[in-house]
Amino acid sequence: MVRIWISLGSNIDREKNIRAALHDLHAEFGPLQISRVYESEAVGFSGDAFYNLVVGLDTDRTAADLMTRFREIESDHGRTREGGGFASRTLDIDLLTYGDEVMDVNGAHLPRDEITRYAFVLLPLSELAADSVHPELGLSYREMWAAFDHTAQRLWPVPFEIDIPDIN
Repeated sequence: MVRIWISLGSNIDREKNIRAALHDLHAEFGPLQISRVYESEAVGFSGDAFYNLVVGLDTDRTAADLMTRFREIESDHGRTREGGGFASRTLDIDLLTYGDEVMDVNGAHLPRDEITRYAFVLLPLSELAADSVHPELGLSYREMWAAFDHTAQRLWPVPFEIDIPDIN
């Protein structure tokens, strides 16, 4: 089993889509570790604000299988690929890390560079895995968050009730 970290985001029907994704992930993978939910302004395009969070789980699936499955879950909840990477979306599920592995899978590099670029990824990851070390940079996520420019991207925690067992 390997511990993976996933980022979830939505700026269309946010609560509904985040809840649905969490239910799907829990039903398929079992117990989840979930960060607080954050609201943030859209980055890279003009659009509605996002809800973002990070989820941790243990799995025996390959990184390629996981990425394929996450795309299926996104599609099941109305995600379209129109507008490229910088567009509104019902659901975005990205595999951030796959244990301590450094690899290229399905055109994506793991660990994802979003960890170092976006507050809405790094802050919730640093909450859940503060002492875990980024496999390429050799810094803990707590250290990375402490060094991050907090003024560059605004985000704030939002109240969000999650009605799933096995969640901490």
